[in-house]
Amino acid sequence: MNTLIVGDKVPYFTSKDQDGNAVSLSDFAGKKLIVFFYPKASTPGCTAEACNLRDNYTELQSQGFELLGVSADSEKRQANFRNKYKFPFPLLADEDRTVLNIFGVWGPKKFMGREYDGIHRKTFVINEEGIVLKVIDKVKTRDHAAQLMD
Repeated sequence: MNTLIVGDKVPYFTSKDQDGNAVSLSDFAGKKLIVFFYPKASTPGCTAEACNLRDNYTELQSQGFELLGVSADSEKRQANFRNKYKFPFPLLADEDRTVLNIFGVWGPKKFMGREYDGIHRKTFVINEEGIVLKVIDKVKTRDHAAQLMD
């Protein structure tokens, strides 16, 4: 698992959002972008994290940030998640794990003694030129926006 680190240029990607629209890294050229990866839509931790970002979205936007959530859920699951909680940002349905692999967030995990492959909850802050400025490995799901605004 080669995770992108601070200073890396994010490789070009295109994926589908919850409505089946193509979303590309180039759509955010000239903007600051927060890409947050979460294991599964509509689970407690992922819901807390995304709702915290939603509740602070105006503040993040005022600092010039766009937001993009990513998991390997289907478009339908992402759409249900977004509609239920009224997220103002797109959620990528990265079912083939292209974006997950580019950022290096798919890999071995341990949970209750069991090992399996899955999504590591990480967030990347990317500048206007597509360079990683910050990586948050220890995401505080209920207070994630504060970590981003530090």
